[in-house]
Amino acid sequence: MAITSTIGLAGSAYSRSCSTTSEFAMAATQGSLDQTQLSLYTPVLTTPSISQAGWSIHTAKRAILSSDEIDQVTERIKIPLPEMIFGNNHVIIRYDASGWEIGFNAVDALDRVAKHGNPDGGLVKVSYSEAWLRDKASSEEGVHEVVKPFDWTYTTDYRGTSRPMTTSFEKTEDKIPLHKLRRPDPILFFEDIVLFEDELGDNGISMLSVKIRVMQDRLLLLCRFFLRVDDVVFRIRDCRIFVEFGENEVLREYVVKQDSYENVKRKIPLRTRDFGLFLRDPNWVAEQLPVIETVTEKAKVPMQAMS
Repeated sequence: MAITSTIGLAGSAYSRSCSTTSEFAMAATQGSLDQTQLSLYTPVLTTPSISQAGWSIHTAKRAILSSDEIDQVTERIKIPLPEMIFGNNHVIIRYDASGWEIGFNAVDALDRVAKHGNPDGGLVKVSYSEAWLRDKASSEEGVHEVVKPFDWTYTTDYRGTSRPMTTSFEKTEDKIPLHKLRRPDPILFFEDIVLFEDELGDNGISMLSVKIRVMQDRLLLLCRFFLRVDDVVFRIRDCRIFVEFGENEVLREYVVKQDSYENVKRKIPLRTRDFGLFLRDPNWVAEQLPVIETVTEKAKVPMQAMS
């Protein structure tokens, strides 16, 4: 029986046992980000969560980082970390014959956060932000000096970490075939993994999560950054990965959405008693926000290992 959901990613009862070995590693080896940035995260791949048509999907769902691991990440990234960082969590899509892969993890995503302000032209300001930034910085060992305020909303333009770097994504006019995803195909595997979350000093929420569903002939992944700054702004950054098994290409769609807090609040049904129920729901919020930017890219996956 097929399972559906409001954003087209749905769950199944599939489960597996996980190794207890820590998969956290601070190494800038084995490939790079498409955004020309060395990866800070090297996963230890164990048994795949599922293998289908020559592709393997590896997922890890662990506890939050230990204090020692937090110190290591902070020292490398140079900004205070979110309240909850699941640095050992990941989702990796791998083509077995060549070893090409694209994965999503918290460490690389946080390394895309602006270290010296907001790349969109200024930090999002709330009444408590400056005091919160000072408290946050002073609580993190490894951040000895904050020369300029970092983007305290943890907004990231992360689109995944692909290896090897010799295979790159290029812009395309092709679109993710939604008609195929609407088919009532049985879902063989589903996972929903949180990478990081922060309540922004009780001023809202910043969260990055990954959902993946695998059918017999294709898969779809959604990496979603969701931001709510109370009385200020809502922001969504979605990265979708689509793979049609049997074809040696991967489609990646990156969508940016944003609107003011007041504009979104006006769209809540008038008779609603609990406004927060809507404002806390990333799926509902995503449907209300206007699209600011859409970029679609395609990568040709090597069919065999590069010599």
